[in-house]
Amino acid sequence: QVQLVESGGGSVQAGGSLRLSCKASGYTISRTCMGWFRQAPGKEREGVATISIFTRTTFADFVKGRFTISRDNAKNTLYLQMNSLKPEDTAMYYCAASPRAGLYCDLDLPDYNNWGQGTQVTVSS
Repeated sequence: QVQLVESGGGSVQAGGSLRLSCKASGYTISRTCMGWFRQAPGKEREGVATISIFTRTTFADFVKGRFTISRDNAKNTLYLQMNSLKPEDTAMYYCAASPRAGLYCDLDLPDYNNWGQGTQVTVSS
């Protein structure tokens, strides 16, 4: 049974940093596309960043230069380092796994079929 458990969320002031973690069990994160998504109140869930089996990364325009995605294969854990946080980054952040395994991984939600429960990130101005 696939289980993805996020942690690391919290409340920070604008300009601050957080690192989210996603611990996987029943699943090897290095073998398929993995991604981070977020959903703010009243808004649709959107893609933030993905990482492929070749460690190629893809980022949404609104986080480029501020966020990085990485994984630790030995710990079977996915990370999202978030720097220069803005109030508009406030959202529930989700880790997700896709059965795809291309050179790059897209940010399309339908490609991802296993999701964590989310971790809340709140950025105050």
